[in-house]
Amino acid sequence: MKYRMLGKTGLRVSVVGVGTWQFGGEWGRTYEKQDVDAILGRAKELGINLIDTAECYGDHLSESLIGESIQGNREDWILATKFGHHFHRNFERTDMFKAGDILQQLEASLRALKTDYIDLYQFHSGPDSSFDQEELWTLLQKQVQAGKIRHLGISIGSNENIHQTSLATEVKAGAIQVVYNRLDRGPEAEVFPSCTEQNLGVLARVPLASGFLSGKYKPGATFASDDVRSRWDSSKLERYAKEVEVIERDEVPAGTNMAAWALAWCLKHPAVTSVIPGCKDPAQVEANAAAVALVEDGHPQEV
Repeated sequence: MKYRMLGKTGLRVSVVGVGTWQFGGEWGRTYEKQDVDAILGRAKELGINLIDTAECYGDHLSESLIGESIQGNREDWILATKFGHHFHRNFERTDMFKAGDILQQLEASLRALKTDYIDLYQFHSGPDSSFDQEELWTLLQKQVQAGKIRHLGISIGSNENIHQTSLATEVKAGAIQVVYNRLDRGPEAEVFPSCTEQNLGVLARVPLASGFLSGKYKPGATFASDDVRSRWDSSKLERYAKEVEVIERDEVPAGTNMAAWALAWCLKHPAVTSVIPGCKDPAQVEANAAAVALVEDGHPQEV
């Protein structure tokens, strides 16, 4: 495993993390404690130390499963979670960005994760009107001072949200999370340069384009009704599948696993600290970690 410094936070994170939206039950299957134990256990063996989750991956369900799994070795992990949404049922949430609501969410996340502190607490894909509440960031700073939060971050909902990115230092956030992959290079235009200028860590979410950059899904692919991808427009599914066929043919070296190549592609950008792909089982954890062998040394955040 390789490690990088997450911007100005000083957190030393593995370049491949574990994304855990799937633990909330919206990706075609449900998870039990033994499933999560197996996934996180293998991740730890491979040197992965970063877990990214959220309050609304289930009603703190993903957090609860993680908390149960790592309560014996919490100090070995960098825990990143998010705030700002209330989960009602699969695929249905409402925004909750008022300062009082956030305090309740923080306490609920701490209980679910079975910890007394969160390493990276991230504003979760909210509108600028919610982001621009001074009282929200004042409250969060008090929680940092109280030791319940180590560092603040911003998970931007739009890959072009330069407004929230540019204000990261002002609100004392040290990291940006953004969708970035070979099919979606939007952050390269403005977001990444701003992150570099401010020395912000960057977590690249959806680095495999929701599984399409694994090469597994071909044109005409369909998904079960309990899989979030079934809610996508069919033209987007078809476009992704066709673009991936071209990328696999023209860009991926012969004999190279496409998923590992796609993760390494993200990690080569000088602004990107770590990728946080989802994984359904230990075998996918291993496949994700294999990307490290394709990443050359010399990245500006390497430690």
